[in-house]
Amino acid sequence: MPLEAALDKARSEGLDLVEVSPMAQPPVCKIMDYGKFKYEEKKKAAEAKRAQLIVHLKEVKLRPKTEEHDYEFKVRNTRRFIEEGNKAKVVIQFRGREITHKEQGTAILDDVAKDLKEVAVVEQAPRMEGRLMFMILAPTPKIAQRAREQARAAAGPKRPSTTPSSPEKAAAPATGSATEEGASPAAPPPADPTGPTP
Repeated sequence: MPLEAALDKARSEGLDLVEVSPMAQPPVCKIMDYGKFKYEEKKKAAEAKRAQLIVHLKEVKLRPKTEEHDYEFKVRNTRRFIEEGNKAKVVIQFRGREITHKEQGTAILDDVAKDLKEVAVVEQAPRMEGRLMFMILAPTPKIAQRAREQARAAAGPKRPSTTPSSPEKAAAPATGSATEEGASPAAPPPADPTGPTP
């Protein structure tokens, strides 16, 4: 179809002529409402962005002399972070002469990895960086999939209904447009019997 004829047809329908594939021989065009098309594309992109899971890196600090209760509390929090689909950076901080006993830090990190083996895998093995020893744990594929599904379900469409819920509400007049029985539309509100306060 010649270009002029396609443009005339698009104008007569009140739509736009959009070039879909400019590299094809001959170029491929489509008659559509371009504004509506762009709006729907933007809406799809926003929904996809809302549905995707953003992975955070949470840091949990321990010491070589961390007590059992504190250790259990921090492991429980780390488990919760990982079940939400986040990664966890477990850090052992050495102070003073504790640095001479790096094997204690390695043992603690190994214990954390064993305690969380059902929900996490070691993404980065324990390593030293200055006075810190750390490892990074990531959720297992099964846990990561569950977190993505929960994020998708939470981002599901939540649109309020636009239809009135009962016929009484639909038939009710707008506020201020109707007058009550015996009252004139321009009547002032009744005065306060106690009078104005100073």
